[in-house]
Amino acid sequence: MSQSSALNMQTPNPMKKKIITALIAVVVGHMGVLWAVGQIKTPELKPIEKEPLKVRFVKIQEPPKPLPPKPKAEPKKEQPKPKPVKEVKIVEKQLPPPPKKVEKVQQVKKADTPKLVIKPVEAPPKPTVTTTVSETRVVKPAPVTPPPAPVAPPAPVAPPSPPAPPAPKSVVIGSGVQWSRSPRPSYSNSDLEGQTRNAVVYIEANEKGVITSARITRSSGLPALDEKILRSVRSSKFKPYKENGVAYPIKANLPLELTLNPNG
Repeated sequence: MSQSSALNMQTPNPMKKKIITALIAVVVGHMGVLWAVGQIKTPELKPIEKEPLKVRFVKIQEPPKPLPPKPKAEPKKEQPKPKPVKEVKIVEKQLPPPPKKVEKVQQVKKADTPKLVIKPVEAPPKPTVTTTVSETRVVKPAPVTPPPAPVAPPAPVAPPSPPAPPAPKSVVIGSGVQWSRSPRPSYSNSDLEGQTRNAVVYIEANEKGVITSARITRSSGLPALDEKILRSVRSSKFKPYKENGVAYPIKANLPLELTLNPNG
């Protein structure tokens, strides 16, 4: 057994030989093809010269917009023309001349005396000539009446003027009218310049007692002192003055005496 196996190992299989030879032939063929390809020279390609493209920009003009159709003019209305007046000619027909008078002669018997009797023949009545005049009417256009004139609006009625305020009544301060807030002028002995000063103030107040006007009618002799007196009077107030339950404005004179303060 050992000898037969050794012989088999030494003798190669014919199929394997064929396969090996085929593989060698394929490898040799590929190598030959590669060698042939390596020997082929690549043809030189000539560059193709082309002219550069010229580009020109063209503005595309939009088609003009169609003009709107013109409004059709309204046909003017023709005014009716007056119909022409036909002239009618009156034709005078000439009357035929009147027939001549025919005298009839009657034969008279011989025994009688011959007398000629002439009888007038009446003329035929004159034919009456009738003329007809055709009437034509002229149609006149209707008169155009002008539009009525605009009526002016009535003038605005002025509002009634308010009643005039009642005249202020003259009163005496202290008896006819009372103070609600009496005037108290502030001053010092230096303002009086060492002596007592007297002044009179004319006052007007409304129905509520509010002082509306104040002026010096008799000065104290010192303008600065007069100004202090007026400021004090204008800031004061009366109680409403009433007569029969009706309030009235008032006017009064206020005498003032400004004395020296012993304490200085």
